[in-house]
Amino acid sequence: MANEIIKKGGVKEMFEPDKIRRSITKAIERVNMPEERKEQIVEEVSGIVISNLKERGDVESSEIRESILSELDRVAPIVANAWREYEQNKIKE
Repeated sequence: MANEIIKKGGVKEMFEPDKIRRSITKAIERVNMPEERKEQIVEEVSGIVISNLKERGDVESSEIRESILSELDRVAPIVANAWREYEQNKIKE
């Protein structure tokens, strides 16, 4: 499992798989779909991303973001688009 996450400013913090699940959940909340499907997407995408990080040492947060978005593009493009829209709006603020 990834030991530490390297944030934008170079600060390191311990890897917390729940943060990946929470990030995906926040993006899904912006999309209108059945709750059951939302839960499936969170479990599928977070499971793949976390599994891919198992053999890694330290990893940059931007790599995790790209991995999540790549999986969301494959599994639920509407959720990936909601994530990107949120980021764009956040930058404008």
